[in-house]
Amino acid sequence: MAADLILRGATVHTVDAARRTAAAVAIEAGRIAAVGDAREVDAVRGPATRVVDLEGAMVLPGFQDAHCHLGESGHATTLCSLEDSRDADEHLRRIAAYRDAHPERDWIVGSGWSMSDFPGGIPTAAALDAVVPDRPAVLTNRDIHGVWANSRALEAAGITASTPDPPGGRIERDEHGAPIGTLQEQAMALVLDRAPAPTHADRVAGIRAGVGYYHRLGITACQDARVDAGWQAAYEELARAGELGVRVRGALAWDADRDEEQVAELVERRRSGTVGRLACGNVKFFHDGVVENRTAAMLDPYLDAAGRATGEHGLHMYVQADLERFVRLCDAEGFGVHIHTIGDRAVRDSLDALERAARANGRRDARHQLAHVQFAHADDLPRFRALGVIANVTPLWARLEAYVAEMTLPFVSARAGAGMYPFASIVRAGGALAFGSDWAVSTPDPRQQLALAISRRDPLGEAEEPFLPDERLDLGTAIAAQTIGAAHACAIDAGTGSIEAGKLADLVVLDRDLFATEVADFLDVQVLATLIEGEVVHAAPGSALAV
Repeated sequence: MAADLILRGATVHTVDAARRTAAAVAIEAGRIAAVGDAREVDAVRGPATRVVDLEGAMVLPGFQDAHCHLGESGHATTLCSLEDSRDADEHLRRIAAYRDAHPERDWIVGSGWSMSDFPGGIPTAAALDAVVPDRPAVLTNRDIHGVWANSRALEAAGITASTPDPPGGRIERDEHGAPIGTLQEQAMALVLDRAPAPTHADRVAGIRAGVGYYHRLGITACQDARVDAGWQAAYEELARAGELGVRVRGALAWDADRDEEQVAELVERRRSGTVGRLACGNVKFFHDGVVENRTAAMLDPYLDAAGRATGEHGLHMYVQADLERFVRLCDAEGFGVHIHTIGDRAVRDSLDALERAARANGRRDARHQLAHVQFAHADDLPRFRALGVIANVTPLWARLEAYVAEMTLPFVSARAGAGMYPFASIVRAGGALAFGSDWAVSTPDPRQQLALAISRRDPLGEAEEPFLPDERLDLGTAIAAQTIGAAHACAIDAGTGSIEAGKLADLVVLDRDLFATEVADFLDVQVLATLIEGEVVHAAPGSALAV
């Protein structure tokens, strides 16, 4: 049969095993019918085939985001968003503006602040009371490991000086033990569980908003790294109606407050959550927190402000024996296990758990993955390949910004600091790499991800020195991590992630060849079109694919 659409006059970077480059691609019934030079592709041209000359544009497999929070982040855009706010004063102005615009809301709920915006990384209830004194307010920070609450919110949650820290969490306190207004890790739930939850309609709308944003960025698939039952129901509704506009791998949230009885529920949720473009085949664990609030699990002790060892090693969300048991049970049921690991101790403990699961259950193509891998001991890097564990990393964080220079490096050992974000080291050791943005912790824009992965410098910031330049990736490796590597993590690489005959026509068209573009100019690159199964779901005004 003849092709429906031929894209020609382009640089087609296939990201196949040979990393071939072609000049044209043909699409038939939503799949790649041919890829090669103009003559090869013209062989499937028919009288009704639409032929588009891209005039030197670049065609890539659709970008994929291997770790994000698509629904929650889309919904957050409808709340009090501080995502683009730059400092504490601007945060308060935005919160006040949102307060004035929404007098009908019983709570002010939002997200997007950064620890580096406040002295010691700790915002106070008193500061928030100054702009929201009359109703509860709670805002989650950018990395989703802490919340900022006002006095009304603390009162609503019954948090006082006598309230104990919950397991795996911490209430920040003054010298008298009274709560300051910041809650870390598992303590967040004390307030968040009292705030109004999004309705089902809110969740559906949030997913739609996130999908539209991803289309504009050229993203065609993602892994939502924390899906509870409410978000799953929203995803399922869209998927069953054929209205889920990207492919989604759902990582079902493991409830740290429950035991192994939840495994049977997760199995049932996987069954109902495997429909259309949705596949809820992973289980998400949090092993630790983040360095900036001393909750990441580290092998070496944290340092104090004078550079002295403190004896603190961070928080562990699970006793190691429990983590190993839970991972083994999920692996035995055929789940992919997805573990949040920031500290090098968390990485080692998680690799140990996955290794013991493989010994107990037998090796398989499990696609287990460790998310973030901010720190990793050199001895553990070869274990990624040996165990078949994917390093699911966020390149946007691998830069020497103030957050790293002032709140991270001074408080970890020199050995740990020298191994931050070891992307190239993992590749050199033969490990598999996938890029995830962790949106809304950071932008999901693949142009920024790629630019930072190959430069280790902030493409939007000052011309700082490259951060640990030996960990820079070449562009081909970075593109692979954003396409076929992410597809591998999402277990959809058999049908997506590269441009090969028979695969689904999930594509992105850029206005220029990245390989002929300076890194400094990556942010000027335009997404001309995004295609899913050959359908144009986004086209820039004036582009050849705009209809």
